[in-house]
Amino acid sequence: MTKNVVVIGTQWGDEGKGKIVDWLTNHADAVVRFQGGHNAGHTLVIGQGSSQKEYKLNLVPSGIIRAQIKCFIGNGVVLDINHLENEVTNLEKDGIDVKNRLFVSYGCPLILNYHILLDQAREAIKDEDKKIGTTGKGIGPAYEDKVARRSLKVYDLLNPVKLSDKLKDILDFHNFVLQNYLKTKPVDFTKQLDEIYAQAEFIKPIVCDVSDQLHKLNSEGKKILFEGAQGALLDVDHGTYPFVTSSNCVAGQASAGSGVGPQMLDYILGITKAYTTRVGGGPFPSELDIEQTSSPGSHMSIKGKEFGTVTQRKRRCGWFDAAALKRSAMINGLSGLCITKLDVLDGIDSLKICIGYTLNGVHHDLLPLGSEQVADCDPILIDMPGWHESTFGVKDWNKLPDNAQSYLLKLQDLCGVPIHIVSTGPERDETILLKHPFE
Repeated sequence: MTKNVVVIGTQWGDEGKGKIVDWLTNHADAVVRFQGGHNAGHTLVIGQGSSQKEYKLNLVPSGIIRAQIKCFIGNGVVLDINHLENEVTNLEKDGIDVKNRLFVSYGCPLILNYHILLDQAREAIKDEDKKIGTTGKGIGPAYEDKVARRSLKVYDLLNPVKLSDKLKDILDFHNFVLQNYLKTKPVDFTKQLDEIYAQAEFIKPIVCDVSDQLHKLNSEGKKILFEGAQGALLDVDHGTYPFVTSSNCVAGQASAGSGVGPQMLDYILGITKAYTTRVGGGPFPSELDIEQTSSPGSHMSIKGKEFGTVTQRKRRCGWFDAAALKRSAMINGLSGLCITKLDVLDGIDSLKICIGYTLNGVHHDLLPLGSEQVADCDPILIDMPGWHESTFGVKDWNKLPDNAQSYLLKLQDLCGVPIHIVSTGPERDETILLKHPFE
């Protein structure tokens, strides 16, 4: 029996991981976030009709909505404590017990004011075609400090004297860059230090050795769900660099980012939309026009409500890219797929699937590495018949339209990964289960 499951986005993020994590936590005992920061956005829709409630989460793991679940933020996450406190406060206003079930790793690097200023100022001076599309929340600079070995981490909050000395050295460095290169105001040392001391009071009661806690849960036979943020094609090593996020988004990071060995990762579930979307800059071979009302891309954008959870920017939309999914399957070691937002394709007469690319006259059936090569790819598309019947809320595979079944089976065949779950709506029970990851 599978004990531990990793949930990974297989495209450029926004695949609907939050709903699936929430749905799977009915069979889990703990949920762990293991990378990224509050640039991630997971939307959960709970209940029906007038009692329906929508939750938008950035840092708190999606399992928090279920009362019995312990939630952990692992060392691979860069932490903005101000944002975490606001998120916890809003959840508690809705009657959700958070502080007794949320635990944060001592090893999380902190996102502080200078990271945010650096992030925003650097993006502002770039030419339009070179902008990454960063959320400006300081995630990238915080990861840079981590790799440069100058981060302040959660455990530094426990030693105020040394914390002050460390902050002074860090600010001397970053303020020089802010003033002399980016031509913006420096960060005031005293104000930043006072803010850190205030943050420490909030975070101290929920800090723990996450690695140790997860090992204890595992030894007790408890089931653990590892929740990824963003998508594998935004991975800093394996994505369309430099149009990527600043962390590793692949399944293997669940081990490093939470402090467990890879032998504890029993099953890898890849979440993918029935089409493809992308927020921000970067190449997108199967992209469609979302502004032209007659375009299938406009249909996807409007019906799929394709706006970023964090930024509210319009998501770019395009045909399903099986060649990109094959790359994602390879770097994640997927055990099964969950296809989301199938219902968004209802009503499109003819669908296309990208099965590969032509690059400099050469055929490629796998997404190339690096953004420049991907930008030069011309998609190779095949046609599939669409359907006009509604798939929204369908819970039985046999009740899907024949053409919808054929479309899904084609995706499965092209990607080489079995489809185990199909999501047909935002609510928990709007799901077709073919094989349960925890079984």
